[in-house]
This record gives sequence, structure tokens and C-alpha cells, in this order.
Amino acid sequence: MIVTVRVIPRARQNKVVEETGRLKVYLTAPPVEGKANEALIELLAKHFGVKKKQVRIVRGDKGRDKTIEIGA
Repeated sequence: MIVTVRVIPRARQNKVVEETGRLKVYLTAPPVEGKANEALIELLAKHFGVKKKQVRIVRGDKGRDKTIEIGA
């Protein structure tokens, strides 16, 4: 499954909000040294009930808009 995500780093709490056509993910982690991407993968794995290794950033590794692949 392919999901489009908008990431908001340095938020007050970690949460996933579903919007029309994409997810908005709030992360407490800062966008430094890949910490926000690690937190994003962990949160999305928990949200979708899969293992962390099944969540992969396909596009947007350095930006706020990302394309995520979830599943096998």
C-alpha cells in the first residue's frame, strides 16, 4: 500500500490524522539527523499494525511531504 504523508516535526505529541487523500503525522522528534524519519516509521508501523521493517520511505526523505510504502 502506498500512502502520502505530510510530516509536522517538533509537535507537542505524536499522532496520525487522516485527511482527504493523505495522512498528516505530528512528531515530537526534530528533523535532525534522520530522527523524525525514524519516529515516523515507528509511529506508522504502530498505526497500521505492521513491523517497522515493513514501512519504507519511497520519496521525500529530506522533505515534509513523503510517499510511504507499507506492507511486504
